[in-house]
Amino acid sequence: MTAIIETERRTGAEPLAAVRPWTIAIAFGLVATAVSAAGSWIPSLWGDEAASVMSAERPVGSLLTMLFHVDAVHGFYYLGLHGWIRLVGDSAFAIRFPSAVAIGFAVAAITLLAGRRGGPTAAIAAGIVGTILPRMTYAGEEARSFAFSAAAAAWLTLLLVWLVDGRGRTVPANVRRTCWVLYAAGMAVASYMFLYMITLAVGHLALLLLTRASRRTLVAWTLSMAGTALAISPIALLAFFERRQIGYLGAQTLDPSTLLYAPWFSTPWVAAVAWALILVAVGASVAAWRRSGLRLRVGVPMTATTVGFCWLIVPTGTLLLANLVFPLYTARYSTFAAPAAALLVAEGILVLGRWIGRGDPRRAFAVTGVGLLGFIAVCAPVYLLQRGPYAKNNSDWSEVSAAVGSLAVPGDAVVFDESTRPSQRPRLAMRTYPAGFVNVRDVTLQTPFYDNIGWADRAYGVQDAGALGRFDGVERVWLIENDVDGNLKDYGRDALMELGYEPTGRVVTTHRTAIIELTR
Repeated sequence: MTAIIETERRTGAEPLAAVRPWTIAIAFGLVATAVSAAGSWIPSLWGDEAASVMSAERPVGSLLTMLFHVDAVHGFYYLGLHGWIRLVGDSAFAIRFPSAVAIGFAVAAITLLAGRRGGPTAAIAAGIVGTILPRMTYAGEEARSFAFSAAAAAWLTLLLVWLVDGRGRTVPANVRRTCWVLYAAGMAVASYMFLYMITLAVGHLALLLLTRASRRTLVAWTLSMAGTALAISPIALLAFFERRQIGYLGAQTLDPSTLLYAPWFSTPWVAAVAWALILVAVGASVAAWRRSGLRLRVGVPMTATTVGFCWLIVPTGTLLLANLVFPLYTARYSTFAAPAAALLVAEGILVLGRWIGRGDPRRAFAVTGVGLLGFIAVCAPVYLLQRGPYAKNNSDWSEVSAAVGSLAVPGDAVVFDESTRPSQRPRLAMRTYPAGFVNVRDVTLQTPFYDNIGWADRAYGVQDAGALGRFDGVERVWLIENDVDGNLKDYGRDALMELGYEPTGRVVTTHRTAIIELTR
């Protein structure tokens, strides 16, 4: 490998030189977990999280059967969540908390990556940016596998860097072989958690080629990835056969928002600041390499900027190229690259600190602190929006459950609007917040989710349910419909009137749902 030059070289004493790297990593891991978990119970669960909860609540045998038909790519996550729910329950906070812990692990890893050459100040800067980066705080309050993909990507990248450009180069050969096996196994497990994680391997290959890794290292990496490919071939085949499940992505267009700010920064104003800082970090590294006379043919240093750039750009670019052939990409699928974005943003702030500090370490430290506070201020409004009651795709299911609980009495029936996409149907309010529905009978339920090969319930139409006698003895029905911009579809109302029910005029409207009372 090429000799390493330190593009982040600091002048003078490091103000925080006495702080140990693992102390910083553990501290920021805990802080990031707390920040992501704070307020995570406020937003209503939404369609993707309903899929997580309903999949995880199934008996294991039923879950395994489902995975052979849908959602195999999330199978490991569902199995883990199944055990977690049995231990702590299925409240919004409980099911989202593991994601907050995963973000804590991701942030701990990037502090170690940043600090390996930049020292404690760089580690702290990466920890702060990682803790408040919008995609990280969003994934940390969502019951999906994406936060775990971010944590896995961060630690796998750290392990690769340790093997190639750290103390791993000097350990005995048998220890190195064991570490390569762990790397391959970790990549396989991460891919079972979320299949697109395998594109991280392309980013790692780019890193090895860009830094001109030794032939021995490239051979070890190739053998490791061959083992990973063999291990994940079953899940890859299942994903291929289940590809119709994401066929709706073909109707989505890749606009600037999808490419520039939705994957990691959430809003245009955060993206503008973040991309400017990333360009500063990359530009400073390139300038330093040119001044040193470095040429690509002999390799570039494995700095935090190099690592972050290959990790951020290459895997997402691979997904976008694949998307040209088959629609498979949406912005949240790049969550595993969010720690790389945090690493690069932090490096940009550090570069500005050194430029403005002009060789004075204390002044540079102060300027860096101001820059970090500024980035926190830029991200804070997004953080608050993420913790609003309707932050998850405008879902209001917790409100619907509370409203039904206050209105219904034993013996009442409920009919749900079945005319929308399965992930948006108000029936999911009952599955995600069941407490409000204890007094009502679900008269149109055909097959509950835990007996289906898919993750959702199957329901009869109102007429079919009436023909089966499901409404016998029911004096009052609550019709729950999507109410987007006041545009009710009147699902099932005519059929209910044919069964002898009339609207009483009592309508309770939540954020995007109407609850309509009908009586005989």
